[in-house]
Amino acid sequence: MKSRVYFIDLRATFKENFVAKMERLLKTVGLCGAVKERELVAVKLHFGELGNTAFIRPVFLQKIVKSIRDAGGVPFLTDANTLYAGTRSDAPSHLATAIQNGFAYPVVNAPLIIADGLRGKSEISVTINQKRFKKVYIASEIIHADSLISVAHFKGHELSGFGGTIKNLGMGCASRKGKMAQHSSVCPKVKKKKCVGCGDCIDHCSRKALKLVEQKAEINSKKCIGCGECILVCPNNAIQIQWNRSIPEFLENMVEYTKGVLQGKKEKALFLNFITDVSPACDCLPLNDAPIVRDIGVVASKDPIAIDQASVDLVNQEQALPGSCLTKNTQPGEDKFAGMYPKVDWTIQLDYGQRLGLGSRSYELVKI
Repeated sequence: MKSRVYFIDLRATFKENFVAKMERLLKTVGLCGAVKERELVAVKLHFGELGNTAFIRPVFLQKIVKSIRDAGGVPFLTDANTLYAGTRSDAPSHLATAIQNGFAYPVVNAPLIIADGLRGKSEISVTINQKRFKKVYIASEIIHADSLISVAHFKGHELSGFGGTIKNLGMGCASRKGKMAQHSSVCPKVKKKKCVGCGDCIDHCSRKALKLVEQKAEINSKKCIGCGECILVCPNNAIQIQWNRSIPEFLENMVEYTKGVLQGKKEKALFLNFITDVSPACDCLPLNDAPIVRDIGVVASKDPIAIDQASVDLVNQEQALPGSCLTKNTQPGEDKFAGMYPKVDWTIQLDYGQRLGLGSRSYELVKI
């Protein structure tokens, strides 16, 4: 049976502007069924790195928040801290970035909560017993929330081909330890030339896995648990992730984490993809390149696989915009994501998600 994916384009009239149209989309996809009176509703989005402007506009989140409140729910906007050192790597910096990017309470009418705590270590272990992981580590406030609304900016991505609902959930809801597990099977490495022997990493390591050898930090791989905190606290960017996962491994890891995020939330989760400002790379970058196609619209579904498949198809139906980084596969019907990242088989994440029972690649697109 085909899953339903609901779609609104960006057309508007004096009788109904785009924001009002979004309200109809949320009603049609079944928001009231997923959110009950007084339930705590996590609205998972990406607040955008400082310098990036492709993230979803805060005024759109304001409408989503209103619809949740109208259904009786208690919404909060949330994301988990990043693995890398940037403007969202700890909760104070993350919140400051979100507010600077426009997601302040007076704008969105909802509080902001960083889902994995001060330094990305507030997590809950979820047993999934899958091929790659027996347990996954999910940000605690995502698990504690009664309902989950994923609001993803759909764009290209240098590791997964595209970033949509699966990326927003599987990677975005993982704690720092969970993100590390998806990216790397080994402990971080120390760049000896950058290390000044300050000892900050040693002071912060809960497992005493670091020590100074000849005034340079050294990691004991047998003691390291892969939390990634040393990456964050190093003032000289001397400790870095070892990106040793192959693309197929990485994509399957991300899907298994998505399964962990959604476990226990059957009929309590909804997914939206904003297919606007379709930039070539992740919103984690402190910049965004020119969009590869025109702004298309917003899709919503109860199926995380179907919504990403529909979003890919809608982008690939378009003629590429002139002046973008896309120089091949520019015609309608050609694979834009393969054109940007020819070594990334983005279909792996959808096929694997389908095999795990997360949803179906077969869908019916219903235009509202």
